[in-house]
Amino acid sequence: MSSIIFDNNTSYNVDISLVNKITNKLTNQNIELLLTTNKQIQEINFNTRGIDKPTDVLSFPYEKMFNVPLGSIVISVDFVLDNSKFYKHSFEDEFTLLFIHGILHLLGYDHEIDNGEHRKMEESIIKEYNLPKSLIVRTI
Repeated sequence: MSSIIFDNNTSYNVDISLVNKITNKLTNQNIELLLTTNKQIQEINFNTRGIDKPTDVLSFPYEKMFNVPLGSIVISVDFVLDNSKFYKHSFEDEFTLLFIHGILHLLGYDHEIDNGEHRKMEESIIKEYNLPKSLIVRTI
């Protein structure tokens, strides 16, 4: 059974029970999850990708080794708050959508090159957990 190593660098209280369920369904490896601000995610984005702007979610897969987490997911609380208001759904739903997007990247899905496989898998998980439209679906 996998677990989420959750580091909340914000004052926002977050229930991670649903993302734990989703993680356990998709992998038996641990996931590191960081909830942060736009300022911090912008620094991470710049330092790791050379892009000097905030983003909603970043995923960093680790090399496959014994007892090493699958990878890290970084989510901006500012994007979660803004998007949940804009799309008129709950903070938890938006947080979960971004998490799903991130964990699928850790599992090897890449919507930029995979001929829709990432999108199909996201849609399947969203339907199973009765969530609103995903990051990929709402940008099409």
